[in-house]
Amino acid sequence: MSSTEDRVKQFTEFRQRMNKRILDEPNQVVRRFFALDTQTYAAGALDVKTKELCGLVASMVLRCDDCISYHVAQCKDAGVTREEMFEAFSVGLVVGGSIVIPHMRRAVDFLDQLEQGQAASPAAHGHD
Repeated sequence: MSSTEDRVKQFTEFRQRMNKRILDEPNQVVRRFFALDTQTYAAGALDVKTKELCGLVASMVLRCDDCISYHVAQCKDAGVTREEMFEAFSVGLVVGGSIVIPHMRRAVDFLDQLEQGQAASPAAHGHD
């Protein structure tokens, strides 16, 4: 297994393990927030693809690499094309400014890995 595959696997396993650990606590506020996140990305007036693109742009502007990787994977799973992904990257870049460039590099690298089958998509918003 390459270091890239190992890094993606570690991220996914850590996310799943810690989400389970967090949700095992009897804190209703945390549980409700996680549920709200799951419900937010469900199809409604906007389809899942559009919502994931919005999440990707917001994550880029906020400069959260974990969130960016997650939304890149979810966008790909929702059928977002490479061209659509780059249009979303351009919106994030314009809104967030040049400080977004390093995060865009990592997003494109992760997208390349997904397209080459080197990375697995993290579990969807179910916080599994």
